[in-house]
Amino acid sequence: MDFELKTSQTQEKKSFNFVDTIRCISMIGIVFEHSAILWGAKYSNTTEVWLQVTTMQFWKFATIAFFLIGGFLINYKFTEYTPGQYLSRRFKNTIKPWLFWIIILVVLNLIHKIVLNIKSGDSIFNGNPIGYFAEEFRYILFESSFWFILNFLICISILLIFKRYLYKLWFGLIWAIISLLYSFNLYHEWFVTHHSAALFGFVFYLWLGVYLNRYFDKVMAYVKQLKWSYVILINIVFFVLACLEVMYLNHHGSKDEYNTLRVTNIFYSLTMFILLLKIGGIKFIDNILKPRQSTFGIYLIHQILIIILLPEIFKWDKWNFNYFSVEQNILYSILRFLVVYSIAFGITRLLLKTKIKWTVGG
Repeated sequence: MDFELKTSQTQEKKSFNFVDTIRCISMIGIVFEHSAILWGAKYSNTTEVWLQVTTMQFWKFATIAFFLIGGFLINYKFTEYTPGQYLSRRFKNTIKPWLFWIIILVVLNLIHKIVLNIKSGDSIFNGNPIGYFAEEFRYILFESSFWFILNFLICISILLIFKRYLYKLWFGLIWAIISLLYSFNLYHEWFVTHHSAALFGFVFYLWLGVYLNRYFDKVMAYVKQLKWSYVILINIVFFVLACLEVMYLNHHGSKDEYNTLRVTNIFYSLTMFILLLKIGGIKFIDNILKPRQSTFGIYLIHQILIIILLPEIFKWDKWNFNYFSVEQNILYSILRFLVVYSIAFGITRLLLKTKIKWTVGG
């Protein structure tokens, strides 16, 4: 019996060795997106525009892939715990660290404002401290990457509420239609297109991850049969289409042309996920970058580094992206990413060795 259990555990670990790899690659993409300076750059030359768009579009699969992996991982938890037990565990492992780093960011922003106002002699709160902190929390919750933690938990709660329908295809189809509604909204602007407005736009990908886990053997059998050339070709096709959609939206005045829920980006993200499934686990990533332990901490810390640290490191005029060519801005974005990711990784690994490892999900 013990041998059979160990064998089963080994097989399960071997079967799911792709999880940490996809989780790590997705987080690299998310951090690069948020660190990149290319968002604010404007180019008129066609070649420059293509270089800018292709660089930013390449990583746009990361968010959907992360929700897919999140759904894949929580499938077992849904069967092991009651909704109340699961949400209680989520509060301990997710909400507490999330709130901790939000407060850290608020405090750091306040210290920065105090230093600036001491130099200028201005009032710190302009006579309205409540308004100041209300705006701080509003910005962090809805304008920064901290929003996606809240969004993720809302999506999980929805699946828990409708747990009895979790493996029904019609249930997934409803959420797929809702996700596509956000896609079409980019062209019609029935409501705000900002990421914080996409409250229910990512439920489908979490559900799809749950569904993938349930039928994993059948899915992997199909993925393994696919030819590498076919998978790569279809990825390239959707990548190019996604780039063209960015340019189309930009040309027609959209302020959210890189929105993750663009139709072409949805298909690009799904086909990239299939490609990553086919690649499987990468030992270098699992052994060196330790995604299982470090991913959540990197996500929580990286936004703080972008807001607080990067402006201080790159505050000189020589780092003004407006003076750079597109090639220089691509290199500049890579440099910013390396600074943010390496420091966030280092802080996370250090905290995991302390008594406050809970702050990074440890």
